[in-house]
Amino acid sequence: MSDPNNYVVGWICAIATEYVAARAFLDEEHDGPEYVSQGDNNDYTLGKIGKHNVVIAVLPDGEYGTQSAAGVARDMAHSFPNVRIGLMVGIGGGAPTSKNDIRLGDIVVSAPRDGKGGVFQYDLGKTIQDQSFQPTGFLNQPPVALRTAMHGLKAQYESDGNQLDEAISSVLQRKPRLRKKYGRPISSSDTLYQSTFTHPFGSEANCVEACSSDASNLIMRRERTEEEDNPAIHYGVIASGNQLMKSALLRDKLAKETGILCFEMEAAGLMNHFPCLVIRGICDYSDTHKNKKWQGYAAMAAAAYAKDILCRIAPTKIEAEKKIQDLLLSGQLAFLVGSDDFINA
Repeated sequence: MSDPNNYVVGWICAIATEYVAARAFLDEEHDGPEYVSQGDNNDYTLGKIGKHNVVIAVLPDGEYGTQSAAGVARDMAHSFPNVRIGLMVGIGGGAPTSKNDIRLGDIVVSAPRDGKGGVFQYDLGKTIQDQSFQPTGFLNQPPVALRTAMHGLKAQYESDGNQLDEAISSVLQRKPRLRKKYGRPISSSDTLYQSTFTHPFGSEANCVEACSSDASNLIMRRERTEEEDNPAIHYGVIASGNQLMKSALLRDKLAKETGILCFEMEAAGLMNHFPCLVIRGICDYSDTHKNKKWQGYAAMAAAAYAKDILCRIAPTKIEAEKKIQDLLLSGQLAFLVGSDDFINA
């Protein structure tokens, strides 16, 4: 069994698909922990990526949202006292605009923008008639070691291109059982619909059958060239809340007003409690046209990017970060989930 004191990176997934992808990118897998703190019900996978020992946990089956994520992070911090940086890695719904050409399989990484720390809680705010959405709280930004590595990786990708699709292919070569669910779907299944067009209510038919026959319902996009990264990486604000975003009109409104790049359901439960970088592979467009075909590949893309980030960080840089457990004990972090967790504007 493995000593929990040896693990410095905490990696959290929300669903089993994300957990499978995370485990697939470990360079080594270790035995389970020798012990965990009393009351810790998390399931852990331990291993190594690059030079770092990593502990991976997943939310309980059927539980989603900010409170569940906060509970998993709290238990991890208590059972693995030397964890210093965190990663929240998985899938999310994209918010494409004319400025941000976000496509299925792309990756969105939380990065501070316009006074926001990289994650924006969109259900913590207010809407006033004839005015823009006004946030009433702000969340912490990722640790310095992760933000520095993200910047360096961004420069590397811009110069040399990313090799994420090749990395995914290599994993699938080693794990053929995953190919069907986690391989890249055909590009024609990446369909973006007009924001005003919704999937027929009550229809059990898939979108190809029910929605794609009329070209006027579609937003036409050019093919990416060989000189462009595919998947592409987008850096900016991720919207997090306790409800799944299914409205393309609200998606577009928030994207226009706040610069949001994607939507997810867990990160807001972590940022003020478990300093982390949020990495989301895009599996749908946060509308009524849900598309599960891309979930596996999107999870793999996010995990591949997370591995690249970790491989850029020297162990001494992680050691320079404060232990999350110490931050909790000093009162700099709190695991109370509610409006008091946030700095009111």
